[in-house]
Amino acid sequence: MPSRVEPCGLNQMYAMRYGSIPVVRTTGGLRDTVTDFGDEGGTGVRFFQPTSGDLGHAIGRALALFGAKTTFNKIRKTGMQQDHSWNKAARQYGPLYQPYINTIRYV
Repeated sequence: MPSRVEPCGLNQMYAMRYGSIPVVRTTGGLRDTVTDFGDEGGTGVRFFQPTSGDLGHAIGRALALFGAKTTFNKIRKTGMQQDHSWNKAARQYGPLYQPYINTIRYV
């Protein structure tokens, strides 16, 4: 997903849920939901610049990963276990809004 701008994105989450390893540009929601497989808890392959060179390098990394079956399967499993549900999001946002709950006046 070589997006220049990606405010949210759902396709990478669908891909991970069904066992695909996404190749994404590090922007917006893609950055928020996909961790590079070189980092702790990696779930995909990320690249930074929206250029053919960076995308080509990312594809090369993905092909090398495909050849390393044990690592490949571990990353697939990690991606499939990700929780991108609204319940998780609500738990994260709750503490942000808590200080304002008593200041809300209903008309």
